[in-house]
Amino acid sequence: MKNIQDKAKKVKEILGLASSIVGVKFIASDTDLPEGVEKLTGHRYCQALMKARHGAHILLDATGIACPAAAAAFGFKPLPDGLKTGKGLVGFGIVQEESVGKAMFEGMTTLPQGKLKALYLFPLETATIEPDIVVVEDETEKLMWIALANLNVKGGQRLESTTAILQATCVDATLIPFVKQKFNMSMGCYGCRDATDIGPNETVLGFPFKDFYAIVQNIEFLNLKAIPNSRGKNALAMLKRKEAEKIEKEDPFQNQ
Repeated sequence: MKNIQDKAKKVKEILGLASSIVGVKFIASDTDLPEGVEKLTGHRYCQALMKARHGAHILLDATGIACPAAAAAFGFKPLPDGLKTGKGLVGFGIVQEESVGKAMFEGMTTLPQGKLKALYLFPLETATIEPDIVVVEDETEKLMWIALANLNVKGGQRLESTTAILQATCVDATLIPFVKQKFNMSMGCYGCRDATDIGPNETVLGFPFKDFYAIVQNIEFLNLKAIPNSRGKNALAMLKRKEAEKIEKEDPFQNQ
């Protein structure tokens, strides 16, 4: 596990992440439940992720999850009729027409009811097991480098992400990467921005753990040149110098 911990710390250092990279383990039976880990009650999945990115090891199951949409996505509970019909999203002011909300939930990636026992979320910096999925929540520029690293891993194949601007952390960044075994990015959603400390300039992505080491290796490669050059804003500095030189030529008396 030390290798996972060290690589997670390295990525956090290179990118300047404000919080920890999170590992998510899908637990299918009681025998696989980790011992001595806090079991949350009355928490949304996005709130569990928030706690994990700030250092906590926590469990979330059908009895502890508070968000009905996330509970349905993970197969913990059926989707309530108020959401299934789209009426709930109209009530929240998210959509104007029930049919739009209905379609958004019909397109939601889900697990079969009762298949999952619990979700174990933890910072990779203190991992004791290998996760199934890696989730990162931070500023968009920092996540961009992870996405570029993934492009290197996948041979330059363009990223195609999917989102309904609903369930950004539970479905977009966790369940889709798990079910489809693919990298997925999100713009965030109404729920996580209301319920957690995610900043207006932050968002979230997720990918299968099987790609973790290759992504880390490519982040280290990008840090040799691309990351420091881009963050140094050299091209912008050059533009400003050219503009300053142009002004000086047009107005030779400006400094007199």
